[in-house]
Amino acid sequence: MGRVKARNGILSITPYVPGKPVEEVQKEYGLTDVVKMASNENPLKTSPKAMAAMRAELEKVYMYPEGSSPDLRAALALRHGLNPDQFMVGNGGDHVIAMITEAFVNEGDEVIMALPSFKTYELATIIIGGRIVGVPVDSESLTIDLEAMLAAITDRTKLIFLCNPNNPTGTIVRQREVDAFLDRVPERCLVVFDEAYREYAEAPDFPDGLDYVKRHKNVIVIRTFSKVYGLAGQRIGYAAAPQAIMDTLNRVLPPFPANRVAQAGALAALNDDDFLREVLRVNREGREYLEAEFSKLGMTYSESQANFIFVDLKHNAADLAEKLLKKGFILRPGGPWGYPSSFRVTIGTPEENKRFITALNALLN
Repeated sequence: MGRVKARNGILSITPYVPGKPVEEVQKEYGLTDVVKMASNENPLKTSPKAMAAMRAELEKVYMYPEGSSPDLRAALALRHGLNPDQFMVGNGGDHVIAMITEAFVNEGDEVIMALPSFKTYELATIIIGGRIVGVPVDSESLTIDLEAMLAAITDRTKLIFLCNPNNPTGTIVRQREVDAFLDRVPERCLVVFDEAYREYAEAPDFPDGLDYVKRHKNVIVIRTFSKVYGLAGQRIGYAAAPQAIMDTLNRVLPPFPANRVAQAGALAALNDDDFLREVLRVNREGREYLEAEFSKLGMTYSESQANFIFVDLKHNAADLAEKLLKKGFILRPGGPWGYPSSFRVTIGTPEENKRFITALNALLN
């Protein structure tokens, strides 16, 4: 029997490698106490209101979920001042990204993204037959270079992904810069704002992508319940867009994109403002503590507006990450992003942050 050939471009893909799960590290190193600071998960876990709603919904898991998530879309619309039909709910932000490329990218179309940024943009584009055009971030500030992105636009450009705050650097592009950028992007191009970490951003001039939706710009905004609401394991995220764009996007929506337990949890989490405030307080204080400790160690770091920090160790970070792994701390070394001397660390609880710094000091000294 002849060998079945892969689709064009598939074999060129480097698979996405997520942070190691706690269970794997426990088994591999014989540890019982492991702190995962690699995947930007919520150290305060999950909204209590979401947990209660999900437990109640378990009684109904024998039934299919409502495919279009009407209750959640209505709640999102009320919260953000849009129409429910301008929202789509999917199986996490990754799924929404894949649906965007399925709906808009033809074979040979170009998709612009920052380097480094979220790997899924590249995977979703190549799988559908598009071509990624990577634009390096500013070498000093590690912010997305919007001018360079504009210069990269050609007559084949279809999408531009803007991760704001950017993953893995945590840096942001600001309101005035984005306004000027959108004014110069051709109308045939669609700008996709990935705002997975939007809630953590505290800069007064941080741009709200949904404002551009309200102004009927050629944009799609992606947000998620994985991070600040602590629902990463339930895989639920959403997109918002002007009506005409959403009408196209809905044509690739599968029958049941989000399970009913996840929908119930997201709906409850959306109204748990007490939990949200506590998460943001712990994150702010944790970021300030870790930045101060990194400064004491002579390390430089990006100006993060997210729940993680991108740190330059000045020498091979993979070696340090491996040593920390053996001590029960999971980090993300920056080699796969092209920054071998850097690592990304998720901000944890106060106790986790202090334990991490103690372990880091012991290894470096």
